[in-house]
Formats: sequence, C-alpha cells, structure tokens
Amino acid sequence: MGYTVYLKKGEEKRVLAGHPWVYANEVARIEGKDKNGSLATVRTFDGRYVGKGYINHLSKILVRIFIRDDSEDGEELYLARLRAANDYRLSLGFEGCCRMVFAEADALPALIIDRYGDYLVMQCLSLGIEKRKQLIVDCLVKLFAPAGIYERSDVSVRAKEGLEEVKGTLYGDVPDKIYVTENGIKLATDVKNGQKTGYFLDQKENRLAVRRYCRGARVLDAFCNSGGFSLNAATVASSVTALDISGLALNNVLENAALNGFDNITTLKGDAFDVLRDLKAKGESYDVVILDPPAFCKSAAEVKDAYRGYLDINLLGMKLVRSGGYLVTCSCSHYMTLPLFEKMLSDAASMSGRTVRTVEMKSQSPDHPSLLSADETSYLKFFVLQVI
Repeated sequence: MGYTVYLKKGEEKRVLAGHPWVYANEVARIEGKDKNGSLATVRTFDGRYVGKGYINHLSKILVRIFIRDDSEDGEELYLARLRAANDYRLSLGFEGCCRMVFAEADALPALIIDRYGDYLVMQCLSLGIEKRKQLIVDCLVKLFAPAGIYERSDVSVRAKEGLEEVKGTLYGDVPDKIYVTENGIKLATDVKNGQKTGYFLDQKENRLAVRRYCRGARVLDAFCNSGGFSLNAATVASSVTALDISGLALNNVLENAALNGFDNITTLKGDAFDVLRDLKAKGESYDVVILDPPAFCKSAAEVKDAYRGYLDINLLGMKLVRSGGYLVTCSCSHYMTLPLFEKMLSDAASMSGRTVRTVEMKSQSPDHPSLLSADETSYLKFFVLQVI
C-alpha cells in the first residue's frame, strides 16, 4: 500500500483550487508505506480525494501533485504530457529554440526541458522526477528523436530535495556549442557551461520588443550575459556596449556578434553597480539603458536586501539615460512581486529627480506559461520606462 497523505482541516482550499504543492506543515497524518520519491495520494482531512504526486520526506514541499484523476504515473502518462507540452509550443510557432516543458505549468512539476534545435536540455529538480529520469529520456527519444539530450541539474535548489548537483549527456552526442536562431539572430549557445540551460529563453519576445526603442540609439546593456538584448539592439542601434562581470559571457557576445556580422557592439567587463557609478561620474549618457540582472532574491527572507539592490541599480540606470531616452528594466525573481517592483521603480524615479513614465510592461515568453492557481510560476517583470 502506497502513502496516503491527509491534510489538516482547512488546508485543502489552495490545492483543490489547483496549486500543486503540499507543504509538510499542512499535513495531519500519513498512512501507508512506500519508498521516498514514490507516488502518494493526497486527501482532505475528511478523506476527499485531492490528487496524486511524488512525495519527498526530506523537502518542505512534501508532495508535488500532478495527477487529479485516477491515472498512474508511467510511460503512457509521460508520453501524453510531453506531447501536449510540445504541441502547445508548436501551435504558437515556437520550434527551434524554446522551453518545451515548464514544470508545474505543464503538469510535470520540477521538470524543465528546453529545445535548442535538434538537442534537448533537461533539469530534474525533485526526487520524484530524478527517479524517473531515464523513463523521461526514453519518452523524449520515442516522441522527438533528438540528436542528443543533456542534463543541467547543476542547480542549488536540488539540495532542498536531498539531491546532489549533476550535469552530463543523457542521450546521443551533444556538442560544446549548439547553433540556433532567435528573432532572426544566429546564436552560439553553450548548453554545457552557460547560465541555466545555456540561454535565457524566457526573454525571447522582450528582446525583440527593445528594437523599437533602440533605432539609431547609443545603448548600454548591463548584465548582458551572452548578449540577447545586445544583439537585438544592434540590429537597429548606432552602438551597443555589452556589460557583464563574466569574461566567458562577453566572449560569447563577441562570438555571436561576429556570427551576425555586427560591428557596432563593444564589451565592457566589470561589476554593473561599480561600472554604472563610474560611467555617471565620467559624464556618460545613453539613449537606452537595459538592466536584466540575475535574481537578487531567491527566498522571501531576502526581499528587503533585494529591494535595496534593485533600487540602487535602477536609480543608476535612470541617471544615465538622456532626456527622452529609455530605461529597459527587468526582474526574474518571483519574490520581487509586480506591485513591489513597481513601487521600487517609483521610488527610484522620485530619487532620480526625473520625470519617468511607463511605456510598456511585459512578462515571460508564452513558452513559459504560468498557472493562475500558482503564482510561483509567474516571475518575470519587464518594463520599458521613458526618462524625461
């Protein structure tokens, strides 16, 4: 007999509404016995069926529900879920370079799969998914016949599941660089050593959107990583300065610029906070400043410090924008909520002494859909502000 998890009285509302996570402190009792990482049944305090998901006694998220009917996990279920996830992307025109599976939003909690041309990159972020890794690989091969599958489960969140960080080839042969096209731009993607699974796919449409603001402009792209925003800006800008602390990232920017024949991109190495202060002190200014930093907070406890960090970098950015120019600014932290991010921008505008107006607001690309029942799946904020 497998595990049956009974919720405490009154704790069922959120999960019955569709949220997939059951926290350990919401559980009244557990009956039955099985292996850690097995499929467990979740019921309300009075025994009503809620759903089934993988259990992990080592994690604060005790059960990740992904089955709401009488299905069992296995090849048939994974084939159906993976096919549905891919069909959704294809229906929207996402083919060669996109997120093919976005965890909870595709009813496969803790599983990330990104497509780069003929190759797939996978992250397994929970014990239950880890135990079914080979099954998932077999299903991917059966459905899509990729040239290779690479694992990038070298992320710290796995420690919360009692798992070590791992990466390596799971199927076929995967080259050191995979060449893809995004928004008509050629990219050399390092899926083995680059950030996340090799590239930040969630900003695809936002990168395209910046082009309208960069026509003939002098652009500064801070936290540029491999140059997604820089390259899109370079299609129309007079000059682009790509700034990052990573020499590896800047080399990738130059490689990508050369692939596309762009000669209007230069790189600048350094800490963005220090460099922006130095540029302001030297009297530099730009028509467009782009800020796409890594997440400044990965837990609710870090929000206060993160707020100060976002405020500092956005204030610096506003001060570097010429009158009438644009600040493009982002946050990829779920814990920096949209209302909190807007308040921070308002505070920065007030401190800058400039008049600042919102021109455009966007979120993550549609290949990263979010669940209305789980706000954790909605995380990206993208603002275009005009600084007058």
